[in-house]
Amino acid sequence: MSAHPVLIDGQWTASRGDKTFQAANPATRELLPDEFPVSPWEEIETALQAAAAASKEMRGWPGARFAAFLESYADQIEARADELATTANLETALPKDGRLAGVELPRTTNQLRQAAAAAREGSWALPTIDTATNIRAMYGPIGPVCVFGPNNFPFAFNGVSGGDFAAAVAAGNPVIAKGHSAHPNTTRIFAEAALEAIQATDMPPALVQLIYRCDHADGAKLVSHPLLGATGYTGARAAGLFLKEAADKAGNPIYLELSSINPIFVLPGALEERAEALAEEFAGSCLLGTGQFCTNPGVVVIPGGEAGEEFIGLVSRAFESAPVGTLLSEGVERSMAAGLDALRSAGAELLVGGGPGGGNGFSHQNTLLKVDGAKFLQNPEGLQTEAFGNCSLLVVAEHIDQMVQIADALEGNLTGSIYSDTGGSDDDSYHQLAPAVRVHVGRLLNDKMPTGVAVSSAMNHGGPFPATGHPAFTAVGIPASIHRFAMLQCYDNIRPHRLPPALQDQNPGGGLWRSIDGAWTQADVS
Repeated sequence: MSAHPVLIDGQWTASRGDKTFQAANPATRELLPDEFPVSPWEEIETALQAAAAASKEMRGWPGARFAAFLESYADQIEARADELATTANLETALPKDGRLAGVELPRTTNQLRQAAAAAREGSWALPTIDTATNIRAMYGPIGPVCVFGPNNFPFAFNGVSGGDFAAAVAAGNPVIAKGHSAHPNTTRIFAEAALEAIQATDMPPALVQLIYRCDHADGAKLVSHPLLGATGYTGARAAGLFLKEAADKAGNPIYLELSSINPIFVLPGALEERAEALAEEFAGSCLLGTGQFCTNPGVVVIPGGEAGEEFIGLVSRAFESAPVGTLLSEGVERSMAAGLDALRSAGAELLVGGGPGGGNGFSHQNTLLKVDGAKFLQNPEGLQTEAFGNCSLLVVAEHIDQMVQIADALEGNLTGSIYSDTGGSDDDSYHQLAPAVRVHVGRLLNDKMPTGVAVSSAMNHGGPFPATGHPAFTAVGIPASIHRFAMLQCYDNIRPHRLPPALQDQNPGGGLWRSIDGAWTQADVS
């Protein structure tokens, strides 16, 4: 069987490379029949040249043109919903109806339509007018963007359909998608739908291109290439930092989502008030999707004493009785085992599970570990090792001051949660703890597990390193996520008719803010 072609400049073209790979069915461990190419550098270079030409062609285009494409693309995806869900189920073992078709696909098309609305309306560009000095500024496209998608969200974070993709196109950029090796056929279907939308809306053929895989050296050349505007990457820390080093040396922006253990702190009053409900809620969150969420709660800090022991027993029984799910790939299975070994070497005690298997295909037993707060503080780095999957570490703290010390020792995370009682007895402890947690997490939650990520303009799916490569940006939430793939453009003393429409004085929607006689007032954007 010949390998599937790559999508370069609007054409499905046989790859120039001689290396191929196959995805596996995680539920059976068997290789799937389709072969996909590993693209050589000359193929990637061709895609970059085509993307650069498309970027030049689209300079100055109104947001409505990109909105039309994004909306058409969302329609095309919905027309292929069953094919996408069936294919992704084979490649990921994620449930077809409850997860893929029922949750993740609607989220994906919703993201695309939100990005379309932002592109059409235009305020994401933050047009700013200082009439006193005749200096004006707004955000504009940065140039070709490369998106590396992860393994755990084959739709909503896919390199050719996910949030990074939607944000990059809304900013007016062409996208080169680097597919994930775990779900290449799913990605191919998305790219076919994107090409249909390109043709239906008369966009440049290189607006969306797809390569399935490349070697590490060529990945580094891609993210550091002078024709590339920026990169979005979601995946493992080691690979992300390898790409970041290359991009940083070239001065190219790269936005990373890497790893996060998403700590949860349970205050004494909450434990006394509703220990059984909290144990059930935590186990459900940790084991959801076999723990393969970037917001999976990997560390839970609880009070010691009788209430803490009762909670440990409740959670242990919940982990033991819950079915063992399927992991996304052999690599995930292997890395989870390595992470657990590292945690145990660092001093964590095994309570439940710990061994391979227990489920269909690639799997690992539901695993729970424990360590006391003092030991955690002796080796906070080792005990924050991420074991991506259906496992978590309980940290037993002696008192609230130790909880605060543990919070101070945290690495950067996407989320952090604090559970308190409903009667107010934990309020003083909360006010001691929350400031310490706040500076280490992108999103702070109260009395809520972190695994849901709403596609909201107020959402921050980001955080300090190693959660991401830059704490000021989010991968979810329009319009804020668009700014990663935009550059700030200033116009000084430009004649009025030469200004972009959004910066012209007479444009009804132009200039969100204006300086008039030194006083800032909001412009009329009605």
